[in-house]
Amino acid sequence: MTNSEFIVGLDIGTTKICAIVARKNEHGKIEIVGIGKSESLGVSRGVVANIDKTVDAITKAVKEAEATSGVEIKNVYVGIAGQHIKSLQHRGILVRDSLETEICKEDIKKLTDDMRKLVVSPGDKIIHVLPQEFMVDSEMTTSGPVGMCGIRLEANFHIITGQISAAQNIKKCVEKAGLHMIDMILEPLASAAAVLSEEEKEAGVALVDIGGGTTDIAIFHDGIIRHTYVIPFGGNVITEDIKEGCMVMRNQAEILKCRFGSAIPDPSMDLQIVSIPGVRGRDAKEISVRNLANVINARMEEILEHVDSEINISGFKSKLIAGVVVTGGGAHLKNLVQLVEYVTGLDARIGLPIEHLGSSKIDIVKHPMYSTGVGLVLSGFEDYQMKEDERRKKEEGIKAPPQEESEAQRERKGLVGRILFGVKEFFNEGMDQELK
Repeated sequence: MTNSEFIVGLDIGTTKICAIVARKNEHGKIEIVGIGKSESLGVSRGVVANIDKTVDAITKAVKEAEATSGVEIKNVYVGIAGQHIKSLQHRGILVRDSLETEICKEDIKKLTDDMRKLVVSPGDKIIHVLPQEFMVDSEMTTSGPVGMCGIRLEANFHIITGQISAAQNIKKCVEKAGLHMIDMILEPLASAAAVLSEEEKEAGVALVDIGGGTTDIAIFHDGIIRHTYVIPFGGNVITEDIKEGCMVMRNQAEILKCRFGSAIPDPSMDLQIVSIPGVRGRDAKEISVRNLANVINARMEEILEHVDSEINISGFKSKLIAGVVVTGGGAHLKNLVQLVEYVTGLDARIGLPIEHLGSSKIDIVKHPMYSTGVGLVLSGFEDYQMKEDERRKKEEGIKAPPQEESEAQRERKGLVGRILFGVKEFFNEGMDQELK
């Protein structure tokens, strides 16, 4: 296979940088063929803080992905997150030239492109323009306006913005690593693509992606994204709390969280003790699992209260039939689903990035921490397919022979057309009379 048939997603996170290589198999299913991961030392809360360290980590992850997949990586789809991400709602209107011609994808693209010309806050840029409801001549349409006839096309848009400097720093890191960034995708949208089903999006669902530096929220209803938000807290804050609360090293705190951590304290934990090796020959330190759970519970409850508050602000809490889907590295915490249900009052489940994947030999990718990376790959395939369809249409348009216009069509072309058509009719009538 050629390299163009492979899509690569590059997740630049706070705790890890991950490159995932995928292709479509003979059944049309997306199959993961390679993965590379490295520790992220130059990113803080989703934002690049050190260019050189980030470049080194990207290079390491990409080389590992190339080794496992056997594919040379040049083009990547990159995720973006961070507290600087904002969203707003806007309404767009397009007045079409003709009532007789059908509304096509080009009309929707023109309306969407107009939204990209909006004036946003200084230092910000528009990352995504996501159409929501459409109206054709003041009539609401739920299935989409393509194929309908009408003069006035309106749409509500969900517009996501981010800092230009943050986006530029990510692009600079990718380019310094010898890669070309095809597109930049909001990480909550990528994670949603990986773990949510179409049925859940239709019913109403809140995706909560608990990463290392941030917790991302994306709310869907009627199959449309309704609200996005980024909370500047994640798993790293919990690790810092364990480090200070239990008086251990940071790497030991991370191991304690992953192996013995629980989101809810349990009476059965009272007798459970974990022994931590001392520093430089000092005595081992004993940590109560119950105390560890109390530390984790306090911080996780605070994060989930922020999540619940944001769901309330969105105005869709009462409409989320599918409840909450939790994913990301922080979703692996024991008893987290019960705590989410307790704080939000909604049904919850853990989201694994296997919703739209075919069978894969790489089982590690099924962990919630790879949801964003898998989602970037899925979004990449969607983008690639759309560009291929546009290219094919252009080629077909060039090859198609020009069709001859009827007299009626020429007559409708305006004043000049009507005059020429009238002159031709006049001479034709004169010729007929001479022949008679």
